[in-house]
Amino acid sequence: SDPTQRRVMRTYVGHSAAVRDVQFNHNGTKFLSCSFDRFVRLWNTETGEVLGTYTNRRVPYVVQFYPHDNNTFVVGCSDNKVVAYDATTGEITQEYNHHLAPVNTITFVEDNGTKMVTSSDDKKVLVWEWDIGVPIKYISDPSMHSMPAMTLHPTGQYMAGQSLDNQICVYQGRDKFALQRKKKYLGHQVAGYACDLCFSPDGQFLVSGDSNGKLYFWNWRNHRLLQTYRAHDDGPSIGCVWHPVDASIVFSCGWDGVIKMWQ
Repeated sequence: SDPTQRRVMRTYVGHSAAVRDVQFNHNGTKFLSCSFDRFVRLWNTETGEVLGTYTNRRVPYVVQFYPHDNNTFVVGCSDNKVVAYDATTGEITQEYNHHLAPVNTITFVEDNGTKMVTSSDDKKVLVWEWDIGVPIKYISDPSMHSMPAMTLHPTGQYMAGQSLDNQICVYQGRDKFALQRKKKYLGHQVAGYACDLCFSPDGQFLVSGDSNGKLYFWNWRNHRLLQTYRAHDDGPSIGCVWHPVDASIVFSCGWDGVIKMWQ
């Protein structure tokens, strides 16, 4: 499947409202989608069949498979909770309930995902031990802004968060999860949008979307802004993802309804 051919390979129909997040399982055979119709759906990637439908009657904002078990996934919801589901039974197996506003991101960290980091509109970042419903660490500070997008560096040593004061903040990805004050990435505008950010597979570069439809590329080591592309019209470039194998290719999408491939 050559992306340059620009053919739609398959369309997955099942939600009745806008889709908020999509995540593949570890081998890509299945994926989860969550939507403003308040449902999470589990799909067979190959056939397009819906394998499961889940709801707690809240809007699910973010979904993630648990790294150690493809049968378990977590959902960050509009009622400020993160809930874990058993995909087979559809039962909620654990609730993580300490945020004071909707949950935006879920990132698994340490030892291939034994801990979970969540961010929320409450401007806090919480660290959880898997399957324990009380956070082991609060990252909170009066100067912090909400971080509606977070990503883990390929080494697992650092996490980067898209802060709504127009900078990318970096934290340790383990141990004390301390803010790395010297690591700041500036120049772009996010102005209230949940613009994605993503590391190159080798960890050398960081890319981010922007509220004016641009894409920004930084050198991870020295924080220098390397490139700015005019990517999308009529709104933000909201999503960006690095090709997992070919480190020279980045995809972006915007509110203009266009997906672009950059080399």
